Amino acid sequence: MNKRVVITGIGAVTPIGNNVKDFARNLFAMRSGAGRIQRFDPAELPTKIACEVKNLDGDFRDVKITFALVAAREALRHAFGQLAIPDHAKSLLSMGIGLELFAVDDLISLHNKGHENVEDANSLTFLNTPSDICAHLICQEAKINHSPLLHISACAAGTDAIGTAFLKIRAGHVQVALAGGTDSMINPMGLAGFCRIGAMTQKNDTPDIASRPFDKDRDGFVLGEGSGFLVLEEEEFAKKRGAKILATLEGYGNSLDAYSISDPHPEGAGALKSMSRALSIAGLNVDQIDAVNAHGTATPKNDPAESAAIRKLLGERYKQVPVSSTKSLIGHCISAAGAIETVVCVLSFLENKLHATRNLTEVAPGCELRHILGEPIEFKGRYILKNSFGFGGQNGSLIVGRWVNS
Repeated sequence: MNKRVVITGIGAVTPIGNNVKDFARNLFAMRSGAGRIQRFDPAELPTKIACEVKNLDGDFRDVKITFALVAAREALRHAFGQLAIPDHAKSLLSMGIGLELFAVDDLISLHNKGHENVEDANSLTFLNTPSDICAHLICQEAKINHSPLLHISACAAGTDAIGTAFLKIRAGHVQVALAGGTDSMINPMGLAGFCRIGAMTQKNDTPDIASRPFDKDRDGFVLGEGSGFLVLEEEEFAKKRGAKILATLEGYGNSLDAYSISDPHPEGAGALKSMSRALSIAGLNVDQIDAVNAHGTATPKNDPAESAAIRKLLGERYKQVPVSSTKSLIGHCISAAGAIETVVCVLSFLENKLHATRNLTEVAPGCELRHILGEPIEFKGRYILKNSFGFGGQNGSLIVGRWVNS
């Protein structure tokens, strides 16, 4: 018999708040995290803006390690009142994470001195693999006793990490999972790469209104960064220890387009499969979906493809089911995006409201949905569909549910 999965802790580091309380306040106040890049001088790049995490110091050159540690610790303390998961629990870390930080100075040092003559090999960031460091430090602090699962499925990685942990608990393999994602590609090479493929906005003079998912004037995404983590538990285990349950996780589906390394299938074929599979695993029908937290990147090709898939899934209900994109506020956090946005789904149940899609003033042709415009709206629904669609056609969808004590 499948186990029921509940959410008992959440943690977040974002461009609009370095903890859940601050993040929630700014999220529902519709504040943008965008501005001119401060971490390095972007003058030579076409895109000079991003949604950076602010006022957070750490010990690692690769900031996504710090982001992961801070968000994971918050989620664990939220769930257990401490960092360590109880010893008797079968526990797991499942984490989505981005690429290593390749620093230009490091590469120049290797080229000029030769790999055998670099004076301080430990200074070479890419020798300190962030996935290994994150997994080791988090597992050590949390006393996790199963081997970690690491996900590199691009923009779907955080969602896949949560979904895989959900399946492990559902099947009875573990009782507790710390699941989420972390990333930062706000560095010269990361930003230049996205600029090169034409994915980035160039609205440098108006950063607050540059991220425009589903809008006719969108011209690409604003790069974000951060981390989100959730504590997932088997329902009876959580109840026995007296945990406060925040929400439920009902379903997970994924798919692979294999259509293009950068573009989604234009009709959203893979996205539709991902959403349909999540519904199937949840044992729900489409009429039970009350809202959608969209992938919504503000790129010319993603938005209409996702919109087409949502319309096919919902049928005529696409005119009634509210849809919003968190990336309009915090940018695209790549491997962390789905995890942070799943935290948003939990907050929507706790706050009984859905945030709007900022900067959406005129819906683009092909993006017709019931978009939330202007201000947050009241929400008393039961189920939210969460989408994450990554490069290479890697798609992940979750069904997050309102907790109703049974």
